[in-house]
Amino acid sequence: MDLDLKKLRKTKDNKLTAIMQVRNEEGRMLEQVLKDLSSFVDDIVIVDDASTDQTVKICRGFPKVAHLLTLPKSHFDREWLLRKQLWELACSTDPDWILSVDADEIYEDKAKAYMRDLMDQDQFDWVGFRLFDFWGGTTHFREDEHWQIHRRHTRTLVRYIPGYYYFYPKMDHHVPRLPLSYAALPGFLAELRIKHYGWAISREQLEEKYERYMQRDPEGIWGDLQQYQSILDEHPTLVEWREEGV
Repeated sequence: MDLDLKKLRKTKDNKLTAIMQVRNEEGRMLEQVLKDLSSFVDDIVIVDDASTDQTVKICRGFPKVAHLLTLPKSHFDREWLLRKQLWELACSTDPDWILSVDADEIYEDKAKAYMRDLMDQDQFDWVGFRLFDFWGGTTHFREDEHWQIHRRHTRTLVRYIPGYYYFYPKMDHHVPRLPLSYAALPGFLAELRIKHYGWAISREQLEEKYERYMQRDPEGIWGDLQQYQSILDEHPTLVEWREEGV
């Protein structure tokens, strides 16, 4: 299909749709993340992976959650399918831009302040941000040979292009959050940051998370066994987080 990208690239009045997949998020960061998202996106699209707690009720309590698909059976062992379902649901809402967010991520204030500028242009179709893994709390992030995702950019914001081919690799775990095919389009690497709190948990919770990783991927097919092992490091290298002005 021939696409006229010049006509598709709007420089104003862009609609921003956040997408998220969730499962049993009650008592974690879901409410905080949804409240924060509601302050700068136009709507939120969620796929709930057969939660057994109050996750769905929490999501429905936020007016910006415009579309919520609840799965009767979990697809967690086929993450590529969850990503695909979420993408297709978002596309059905006629968005201009799609922002992929996990239920334990917060965009820094500076990133939120520049979000509209990143969308209202006709030069690039995706944006990469730097994602920082907070560890053991909310004041420090981890940085060592196994934890350095913040040193590269993670593509989390894309312009939705109707008719453009999208592709997710059929991986059970660690699936890219947005279609790989969008990487072929021109992009922008922003020096803006995302705070990931998925590892900002207690030692006991870290041990539980390690066990889950080893049960799901004991041979390291989808991830790095050395990184899995490093979850249990007694003295990880931590760096203090510093907020940046807008």
